Amino acid sequence: MSKTEAAAAGTGRSSLGDEIVERINQLGAISETPEHRARIFLTPEHRTAADLILSWMRGAGMSAHLDAIGNVCGRYEGERPGLPCLMLGSHYDTVRDAGKWDGPLGLITAISCVADLYKRERRLPFAIEVVGFADEEGVRFASTLLGSRAVAGTFVESVLNSRDHAGISMREAMVQFGLDPDHIGAAARARRELHAYVELHIEQGPVLEQNNLPVGVVTAIAGATRLAAHLTGMAGHAGTVPMALRRDALAGASECIVAIEEFCKTGEDGLVGTVGYIDAMPGATNVIPGRVNFTIDIRAPTDAHRKLAVADIVRRIEAIAKRRNLALQVDVTHENRTVPCAPWLKGQVAEAVAAEGYPVFELPSGAGHDGMAMIDIADVAMIFVRCRGGISHHPDEHVELADADAGARVLLRLIDNFRPRE
Repeated sequence: MSKTEAAAAGTGRSSLGDEIVERINQLGAISETPEHRARIFLTPEHRTAADLILSWMRGAGMSAHLDAIGNVCGRYEGERPGLPCLMLGSHYDTVRDAGKWDGPLGLITAISCVADLYKRERRLPFAIEVVGFADEEGVRFASTLLGSRAVAGTFVESVLNSRDHAGISMREAMVQFGLDPDHIGAAARARRELHAYVELHIEQGPVLEQNNLPVGVVTAIAGATRLAAHLTGMAGHAGTVPMALRRDALAGASECIVAIEEFCKTGEDGLVGTVGYIDAMPGATNVIPGRVNFTIDIRAPTDAHRKLAVADIVRRIEAIAKRRNLALQVDVTHENRTVPCAPWLKGQVAEAVAAEGYPVFELPSGAGHDGMAMIDIADVAMIFVRCRGGISHHPDEHVELADADAGARVLLRLIDNFRPRE
């Protein structure tokens, strides 16, 4: 019997997963509307969720508070007060029309693991801190990782002037929420305060399911480059301009999109490319499109691989534009570096997975996570939990009870046996 199973038996619970799923459902019910789940940064729903999470943290034996940017922070002291911590957590904001599991699974699982320690009256030679990051998704102010950047001390204050769709600035929203935007720096933590940062998260992809595994060990969080491409040709009458004389920007964009897909399909393992948005103008049925804007998102497990891929893709679409007599402009709109999981920490995650009786399966994360900010003050590792169909950012997002429990048992074993780096 594992330690978690023994603890569960002592409390009459069949698994940690039972409590986790119950709380996932409770938190999932907090939404702007019942029809389309949305829990957006600095909204009333966000505050209601924060208060609920604070109550769970305190019930698990932690001191808990809301920090200067709205992160929910809990601390479980070690064998003596003031020790450096192993930090656990994830985010509690959502995208619009979201699922229940993206972010909350990691946060709620961490709280449940601390509650297990508290029930056993177990104190460790380090503290444990659990953080629910207030904004990871970047939905409201178009800037991601706001909560974790504040903790890492890399928050960019100019974001405070960003405005949402209603014209409210982040500075104004913070004041309405009850926070002081001039004191965001108080959320920052120093490297000496943390041994490491570990995040459990749903995979948001189909790889674990394809391999019939409940959990996986993350090797790295893939970096991403996002580009905005603008193709300009010549609008014209759909019935009078011969095909050979056309400068059709939409046809050119279509060829570019296929070229991006084909390049990424034949690239090295882990390279992915997506065109997620396209806008053709003037947008009339009987007019040849004269201008097209589209986005390109390129991700890879290493920065070198991604940068080479971006350069090659840009060369290919430049060649297409030249051949079709189209003007091309490409702008970089976003770039995040790859975050490798620390080998010493990843090794301990693998040990916990194996000790719970599962094969150790390693995979990269194509999605971004708060670890991308936390790497600036701590070594990072992640545990992935299988999600049904690989579906995420969608109401059908789902994790089976047994898989939620498996992830919790792995995380608890990691905590119980964690060895800080010398």
